Amino acid sequence: MQTERSKMLAGEPYHPLDPELTAAREHCRDLLLALNVSRESARDERLGLMQKLLGSVGEGSWIQPPFSCDYGSHIRMGKGNFFNFNCVVLDVCSVDIGDFCLFGPAVQIYTAMHPMNAMRRREVEFGKPVSLGSDIWVGGGAIICPGVTIGSRSVIGAGSVVTRDIPEGVFAAGNPCRVIREITD
Repeated sequence: MQTERSKMLAGEPYHPLDPELTAAREHCRDLLLALNVSRESARDERLGLMQKLLGSVGEGSWIQPPFSCDYGSHIRMGKGNFFNFNCVVLDVCSVDIGDFCLFGPAVQIYTAMHPMNAMRRREVEFGKPVSLGSDIWVGGGAIICPGVTIGSRSVIGAGSVVTRDIPEGVFAAGNPCRVIREITD
């Protein structure tokens, strides 16, 4: 029999108030509280908290508090990434981030979704994973919606709402976000 956690990670409808999931979110909130009140000079402490919070964190990656997420353990990031102030990652499914990605302030990454049917929304939610390549720059206030993949070396304009996949090596912006042009040297 599948657990609610395994259903959640598979993108199937699950019950978010399941005791195991509730405990995991509470553990995440405790780590976030410690991270978000840590002093700027406490770099080693912050790095240790990031390593406890995230599924994986590559060398040289950094989160500038405050930061928020649902579980943390479903976020995997490579090396050299930077999240600026006030970023939010709703990680009910996996969020995979390559190397050397930059996230402006208040960027939001969502994997969580809810049924369109109102009665069903009272019972379950579900999610779709998000995948980002390497060397991506996401401008401040951008929102990356569930199920989106962004190709390496792309730039997402500030305030954009990314509702569909973005290919490699492009500048994309708007609501909904669309490719504006290819990036050339």
